Amino acid sequence: MKYLIVSDIHGAIDSAEIAIDKFIEEKCDYILCLGDILYHGPRNDLPNSYKPKEVIKLLNEYSDKIIAIKGNCEAEVDEMVLKFKINNSLDMTINGLKCHLEHGHHLDETLEGDYSKYDIILYGHTHVPDNTFKGHTLLFNPGSITLPKNNSKRSYAIWDNNKITLYDILGDELDSYTY
Repeated sequence: MKYLIVSDIHGAIDSAEIAIDKFIEEKCDYILCLGDILYHGPRNDLPNSYKPKEVIKLLNEYSDKIIAIKGNCEAEVDEMVLKFKINNSLDMTINGLKCHLEHGHHLDETLEGDYSKYDIILYGHTHVPDNTFKGHTLLFNPGSITLPKNNSKRSYAIWDNNKITLYDILGDELDSYTY
């Protein structure tokens, strides 16, 4: 199966539109949204295209295709207006690999330091892409599609069968991992 991986939209309609456009263009089966969907948070500047009501409307059109994780900026009201479930974290098999999905702000606490039971851990939160290993476990962060940090670019990823590829919002490949 083919997945679009996105994190930290933070209520920016242009970022949500890019995500949906890439989802359609790449013919993905699902969107893995790793949190911080609507609110920009007190530590972030207001995104230029901050229009959470428009983000709600757009994403709700794809509610049956979105697997979402709760970020540190999600509020109870977000879960009330979005038509898809927002999971605290999620363990699932993706393309034959045991995966753990969460936002990342409680990653060590959630896993109690034991990453070994997963092949891949997908997370967001830092707004910085990551493609590193803890033992045999790949930790993958697509960065932020809206508010990148540490001189990274606005980015998302596509997971197609045995390859995860990180792209900037212009569609230029930044990195990839094949297993």
